[in-house]
Amino acid sequence: MQNFLEILNNHPYPGRGIMLGKTADGAKSVVVYFIMGRSENSRNRIFEVTEDGIRTKAFDESKMVDPSLIIYHPVRKVGTELIVTNGDQTDTVRDGVLAGEIFAQSLRKRTFEPDGPNWTPRISGILHEDGSYALSILKSANGDASSNRRYFFGYENPIAGQGHFIHTYQENTEPLPSFYGEPREVEVPNTDVKTLANDVWNALNADNKVSLFVRCIEIASGAEETVIINKHQEA
Repeated sequence: MQNFLEILNNHPYPGRGIMLGKTADGAKSVVVYFIMGRSENSRNRIFEVTEDGIRTKAFDESKMVDPSLIIYHPVRKVGTELIVTNGDQTDTVRDGVLAGEIFAQSLRKRTFEPDGPNWTPRISGILHEDGSYALSILKSANGDASSNRRYFFGYENPIAGQGHFIHTYQENTEPLPSFYGEPREVEVPNTDVKTLANDVWNALNADNKVSLFVRCIEIASGAEETVIINKHQEA
């Protein structure tokens, strides 16, 4: 397993990232989602709590230029399912769950983002009540927008102390290359949600980090603890 914090420390711009896993004692599921930005428009965001999760919101509405790919609901809970993605496909998966579709069925209706030349991949995850989870990435064929590639990864009976991390950009180059390979197998520490959130936040690049969402869910009871950190709202 790789060290999650070291990966973040060594990557100045992974873009947006999802990590799902289980604490070392096996008692809790863990969800980590973060957004980063290089442009003023991307950095002008915060996470705001909603009835079923969170949404991105402009910190300064007067500076918002194009909301199309940066304003969305990253996290939504539907029944006992928790959906987390890097775009408005959160709503696609939510609608699919409500219609009785499985995770992969819903995402077959979507492709990567229309933001050439990067063609940012859509990364998505779903966490089930029993702690099992799945991740997905929809991306172009190595930057060729004429071909869409879909990858789905399922994790049943996840191992205690282990998680899987997927993010949008493999390297910080121009144009930004999509993440490739399987989600990274990372160590999940047995720590409280506030400590985990602070450790992840401090590991993210200080210039590019924007917002962070961390939730720990007790598998036996469903009890949740959540921490949200917004760069624009730091004390």
